[in-house]
Amino acid sequence: MFHPRLFENRNVVVTGAGRGIGLEVARQFLDCGAKVIVHTGRKPGRDLPDFLLTAESERRALLLNADFSAVGGAAQFAEDTLAFFDKVDVLVNNAGTMLGRFPAATLTDAEYEAVVRLNQTSVVALTRALLPALKAAGGAAIVNTVSISALTGGSPGSSIYSASKAFVATYSKALARELAPDGIRVNCVSPGTIETDFHERYSSREKLEQTRKSIPLQRLGTAEDCAPAYLFLAAPSLSGYITGQVVEINGGQLIC
Repeated sequence: MFHPRLFENRNVVVTGAGRGIGLEVARQFLDCGAKVIVHTGRKPGRDLPDFLLTAESERRALLLNADFSAVGGAAQFAEDTLAFFDKVDVLVNNAGTMLGRFPAATLTDAEYEAVVRLNQTSVVALTRALLPALKAAGGAAIVNTVSISALTGGSPGSSIYSASKAFVATYSKALARELAPDGIRVNCVSPGTIETDFHERYSSREKLEQTRKSIPLQRLGTAEDCAPAYLFLAAPSLSGYITGQVVEINGGQLIC
């Protein structure tokens, strides 16, 4: 458990925070004293947990929805963010998903463009738009979510999603070098097979059980397993000499 004042007086932006890993990351930042802009997903009206609604009522959080798979969605979110924050201490680019399983032989231009826009283009667009606010913070951190599939290629039908995550990993390393003179650190968290509704939508129970048996720790991961890595990488007092890295969180899945 991190100190409850670790991110006091820090402005944090977490995308893809309406559920799963992003929701837990937002919760832990709030628990550590941060003021958080929470991207709750593509559409308004999602049932949100009480802690987010309480944080919003106490003006510790701003809840925003935006469709990053639509042209201009990330730009509008950035505009709304900059109307609320004059500086950004931490940017967590977590929004993204497969959108479906698309076999290589039948992949359409529209499917390809939607997956790339959501998982790749939006990260570039949002990072670019918020860079002045990140530089203004002094010692800011960017933490990008990638995936074990960036290394393994993923399973059938996920080639473009996996490739987009590999793009973000390489982009983050390049950014880490470029932004180091500005005091901005850039790192990635790469979850393995995590028990969220991502796999409820895109993986069968049989496939998940096969994966579980292959993992040295003999269990699938949870959002709670992943979230502390984001806070660690965001905190200068804990990771001030770490940049350009990808932290793999997979129960040992990659060593098998």
